[in-house]
Amino acid sequence: MAARRGQFPTLRDKRSPLELSPSSNVQTVGVKSIAEHPFDLLARTRFRVTVNTDARLMSDISVSLEMCGLVEAFGYGCGDLERFTINAKKSAFIPFDERLAIIDEVIKPRYAVLIG
Repeated sequence: MAARRGQFPTLRDKRSPLELSPSSNVQTVGVKSIAEHPFDLLARTRFRVTVNTDARLMSDISVSLEMCGLVEAFGYGCGDLERFTINAKKSAFIPFDERLAIIDEVIKPRYAVLIG
């Protein structure tokens, strides 16, 4: 029997985090450039994307550099970077109340300073 559309929840419906490392994907020739990476498509279609590094010491890429690459490639602003950071914390392996506390007491206030 064929599944009906909407019968099974998708990754997006479940808010499953997608830990993406665009620079690593460029370095390993998975994509030609960050601008060609599907990060932006996934972000615009409201998947729970997070910004990550892969083999940070080998690739010499930090999360800050990864975010700068996304800003350059896709024109993201501080509000977008805040969303990606909150996505990551929402998906952390710590108790729910601790995640919310870090989001509300650390992440949001610090981005508020950047955003103005």
